[in-house]
Amino acid sequence: MNIPDLKTADFLLTKVKPEDSVDLFPIFKDKETMKYITPHPVTSLEQMDQKLDTMISLMKKGKEASWIIRPTNHNEAAGLFRFHKIHKWHQKAEMNAVLSPVYQNSGVMTQILPCVLSFGLKEMKLNRIAGDIFIENQGSRRLLEKNGFHCDGILRQTDFDGERFYDTAVYSILRDEYLGSEI
Repeated sequence: MNIPDLKTADFLLTKVKPEDSVDLFPIFKDKETMKYITPHPVTSLEQMDQKLDTMISLMKKGKEASWIIRPTNHNEAAGLFRFHKIHKWHQKAEMNAVLSPVYQNSGVMTQILPCVLSFGLKEMKLNRIAGDIFIENQGSRRLLEKNGFHCDGILRQTDFDGERFYDTAVYSILRDEYLGSEI
């Protein structure tokens, strides 16, 4: 699958490469940043390298599309966005984003989400894009709702962090809902 660079007014999304590990490691090791994603953030650069190796391997197989997010005015990593669990026959994928604490609640996702959704639904020809959100992650829930996602339902106690279970809300958007009359 060809994964092109994507650009918004303030951000450039480029396909993840092994050398991005150094820039993403501080984000992925931060327990507070990762609290809605995993109770076990990476603890070493080697673990980050392995995580990126897995993403790159899945990209080569057409099962994932991952981009590092960088501001256009400098080269620091703002975060990572990915479509994963891509299923070509069913024309669907899930999405995931991780942002540096510096860029959280600053409008990054508000700016890049329409860009990646357009790519996923038009270029990748996906029919459905989903996101599973921890119930407590109100910011992500608002973002998805603002961008036309539908809450398909609540899955009870789907994730465990070693101390407690968490409910997740499953959100999705369909091609015809997003593109409307463009189809």
